[in-house]
Amino acid sequence: MPTPETVRGVDDPVPTVAEAPVSEAIFRVARLHRAVAGSLLRETGLYAGQELLMLRLWERGEQRQADLIRMLGLDPSTVTKMLQRLEQAGFVTRKPSAVDRRTVVVSATRAGQALRGQVEQAWRKLEELTVAGLTGDERTTVLGLLERVEANLTKEPFADPPPSVD
Repeated sequence: MPTPETVRGVDDPVPTVAEAPVSEAIFRVARLHRAVAGSLLRETGLYAGQELLMLRLWERGEQRQADLIRMLGLDPSTVTKMLQRLEQAGFVTRKPSAVDRRTVVVSATRAGQALRGQVEQAWRKLEELTVAGLTGDERTTVLGLLERVEANLTKEPFADPPPSVD
């Protein structure tokens, strides 16, 4: 089981911003969460983030590369590089669409399909580690608060912020 001592990068100092304690805490937690995910995924041959793309392929089958880019919310060049690495590892194939030759279609290979159980187990373990010690009500509260933060961050960047609920 990964611990902060065995997860690369978690001992690096996080800049402190006194005027932004919530944002700083989110940054620290997100960084640690990604590092632990990476550690749990290491034996699958996937890097943190790649499993999200694979999960989408496993759930929905063959996908247009543009849809994967949209779903991941990443820069197209980042997803292209990710797909190139997955293709080189033998986990996905990319080919022109039979309907529109300008469109690239991505599929999981047999080797990629074989990773599904390991990846799902890694995510179950990640969830277990993430919510350890929280009651059911606390888990519900954390999830609700994170959904509100996500909604705040997906709004128009310069819109008036929602009123504080102190």
